This record gives sequence, structure tokens and C-alpha cells, in this order.
Amino acid sequence: MASKLFEPIELRGLRLPNRIVVAPMTQFSADDGVAGDWHLMHLGQYAVSGAALVLTESTYVAACARNAPSCLSLYSDEQERAVARIARFFETHGDGHFGVQLCHAGRKASAREPWKGGGPLPVDEGGYEAVAPSAVPLSEKWPPPKPLSADAVPDVIQGFVDAARRAERAGIRVVELHGAHGYLIHQFLSPLTNRRNDEYGGSLPNRMRFALDVFQAVREVWPADLPIGMRVSATDWAAGGWSVEDTVELARALDAQGCDYIHVSSGGLTPAQRIAVGPGYQTGFAGAVKAAVDMPVIAVGQVAEPRQAEDILTRGRADMIALARPMLFNPRWAWHAARELGEPMAYPRQYERGHPDRWGASGINAPGNLIPKE
Repeated sequence: MASKLFEPIELRGLRLPNRIVVAPMTQFSADDGVAGDWHLMHLGQYAVSGAALVLTESTYVAACARNAPSCLSLYSDEQERAVARIARFFETHGDGHFGVQLCHAGRKASAREPWKGGGPLPVDEGGYEAVAPSAVPLSEKWPPPKPLSADAVPDVIQGFVDAARRAERAGIRVVELHGAHGYLIHQFLSPLTNRRNDEYGGSLPNRMRFALDVFQAVREVWPADLPIGMRVSATDWAAGGWSVEDTVELARALDAQGCDYIHVSSGGLTPAQRIAVGPGYQTGFAGAVKAAVDMPVIAVGQVAEPRQAEDILTRGRADMIALARPMLFNPRWAWHAARELGEPMAYPRQYERGHPDRWGASGINAPGNLIPKE
């Protein structure tokens, strides 16, 4: 029986050759938001990895939106040209599609890089003022963010729209909106960070309004034949926070607006979270969303083994599998999964000699076959 993991899937006008997604992985290596050689290497290795969709790290839509000054961004011409360079590499050498994850950090903006100790970066040391739905700081160590007025919200949404237009010009094929992990869209969704009493706060429909407005605004300018998805945190893992039930309602609303997929993660909003971590610990959330919507669902979170990924798909808990840290450890994960599951896999011509069938090691892992690259 053919493997579900290596079954093609269509997202609007794109045909993905398999169900393997390289999830966003922040690198903190951009020069004033501009992708450099590190990004070409990091993302380029996944262009030739066999994965069907490769997403950039969180890519910020304004200077004040950046999590840290070294985060990849897409609000200037120089940043656009740098992303276009990577997109050209995918177009020339890749079998999969290249996507960008657009993000606004909200109250998480102006942070130090993890290897510099993390925490807030003060304005007098090169930081910038953070904005958020409400003046609720990330912790007692962080300054309160500036609350966004209702009049300022359209300007923030316009930042996403402008970045999407830049992504299209750069040759990007997929846009993912980052509504997870405690960033701005998630901050509007959760009652822990949204204390507003206007049309963007209070009731669940009001707290969902910003996410849906961002999606609709980007959908209106993004090419009709190219997909847009959203990444969400299914739960805050904290009392009184965003819940799986809330996520299902958001997913239904996005589905009705024509969202092409939903990428189901969790957590990241509050230091009070208590996460029950384990292999595939978020796949139950993905399954709950999948039961409620028609659009494809991406599962992510401690999925590391090919047969584990195959089981999630065959049991109907998701439609695609995203991997992050396992891909850092093994950028050829898709090749090895094909071997283990007995599926054919096309290698780049330059790497065909590396296939075990070509150097007398055909018994390694499983009997997957090398197929010619068209």
C-alpha cells in the first residue's frame, strides 16, 4: 500500500508532491532584516531535501514588529531582493514550494537574541517600542507594551498586506500568517493578553476579528491561485486562556473565508503555561480541528519518525506533517523517510550518486527507489 506521507496534495493552484513541510525556524541571523548567505544555505538545503513545502522563519512586516533586530523581515526593497534570491534558488533547483510566514511580534518585540541572554532590549540599546492589544507585559521583567488604538489597527494590517505584495514580487508561492506562539495575532485572540472593550476585544468573535481581518486583507491582494494558511496555538496551556474549543471556532471562520490550510501548534503566550510535552503531543489538537473543517490541517510538535508521521496521517488526525528540530538534525529527513516507507524519491542530479542504490548499500533502512529527476 502506498504511503500517505508521500501522497501528493493540492493547495489551491499548487500541487505538493508529498505531505512533508519544513516548519519555520527562527535563525536570528539577518542584517537589519535582510536575508544573507546563512539564509540561502539554511533554506536552500531544504529546497533540495525532498520536502514539499519549506517555510521561512517568522518574517516581520515592520521594523517595530520584529521580535529581535536580527530577525528576517519583509518591509524594505533590500529585504525583498534578498528573499527573491532564495526564491530563485527554489525555482531553479527545488522540487518543493517556498513559502513565507508573515508575523508581527506585538508585545514580544524588541528582544535580545537567545544567545545574548534573551529578555527585553531597551530602546537606548537599539530596541524599539512594542505595541499590543492591551498594556499587559510579557512578564515582570518586560515593559508594558503600548496599546494599539482602534484607529491604528488598520495600519498594522496594512503592514501584512504590503509584505504579502513584496512576497509575491519576490517569487514566494505560499503565505502563512503567524497566529501562534504569543505573537500579535495570538495576543488579540487570547483573553490573557486582550483586555480590550472595543470591537477587537471582549467576546470570542471580537477577539477573533483581528486575525480574520488580517487574513481577509491579505487574501484580497494575494494571487487567487496561490494558497494562504495560518499557524495557530491551539491552547495557551494556562487557566483562563485561549482553548482548543476557541481554536475550532477560529478554524471554522477561516475555512469559511477561504483559508487554504491551518497549521496547529500550541503555547508560547504566557510564562504561566504548563505544557504536557511528549511525542506527537499536539496531534490531538490537530485532529480536533480537522474534524471541524474542510481545509487541510498541518500537525507539528515532536513528530520525528517517519512511521509516526505516517500513522498520524493514516489515522486522519492531519493532512500534512511539519518538522522543525528533526530537520535541523537531519536535513535529508524526507530521503530517509522514503527509504523507510519504501517510496521512490527523486534526488537532485548532483546528489544522485548518494542514493544507496548507487553505491551498493540498497539494504539500508528500506527498499526505497531512486527515480529520475525530470
